[in-house]
Amino acid sequence: MNRALVSACLLITATAAFAADATPDKSQFHLFNPTPPALMREMATDRPDKTESPYTVDAGHFQIEMDLATYTYDKHNPARDGTIVRTWNIAPINFKVGLLNNVDAQFIVQPHTYVHTSDPAAGVSKQRGFNDFLVRVKWNLWGNDGGDTAFGLMPYMKLPTNQDQLGNRSVEGGLIAPFAMELPAGWSMGLMPQLDIVRDTASSGYHPEFVSTITFGHDIVGDLAGYVEFFQSLSLERGAPWVATVDLGLTYGLTKNIQLDAGINIGVTRAADDWNPFIGLSWRF
Repeated sequence: MNRALVSACLLITATAAFAADATPDKSQFHLFNPTPPALMREMATDRPDKTESPYTVDAGHFQIEMDLATYTYDKHNPARDGTIVRTWNIAPINFKVGLLNNVDAQFIVQPHTYVHTSDPAAGVSKQRGFNDFLVRVKWNLWGNDGGDTAFGLMPYMKLPTNQDQLGNRSVEGGLIAPFAMELPAGWSMGLMPQLDIVRDTASSGYHPEFVSTITFGHDIVGDLAGYVEFFQSLSLERGAPWVATVDLGLTYGLTKNIQLDAGINIGVTRAADDWNPFIGLSWRF
């Protein structure tokens, strides 16, 4: 009996030691004491789908996620007046920096937006210039370095830096709560509820908007993977329409630190943009 007890204790001790080695303590790393390359987690991005990732950039490292180019076309607007809006965004960038092992900061810059509006009644109008600036902080609560699920919180603030009336002149913000889960047969799933506090279109007040997404991804061949996603946004402002899209895309891991992507977001409600193709790049260093 004693021999069996000793054997069981040794087995438990060995298992605990193996688990500790498998998930090393990385809490000592921070912006000025970077995570060693050998301990860095697999690269995770908040693009190309709209569902944000709960995983953070490793402490002391940086990541750039950007659209090389993105185009949006919208004809079927709620007024049904035949207005066509075409929008080009050139090189919008999300610059990330790992502050702690489970916290990163993100700065989203939209350096050039061009909007071409063709209105049968008012004619053609053009807007171009710098767009709004966003600041976000992501805090991973669990699953950053292992496990079948992961969850994070990401508060954000939008600063009204836009030119040529490309947006409202108001500070807005909200809270994003991304969740990820590994599914059987190589599938993965992401969920993202989001609460936005947005300025009213017809007054000086604010109202909440609720965003929710669900995305499924799977490897296709080698480093090529694909996803399909459903996105919806519901505003509590009086008369605001329901916005929903179905999104499809591909990602390709060029190296462990560089990822290419391309996709298209397709509107499935009248208030949504009709379609939005894009190509992008993510780079960790």
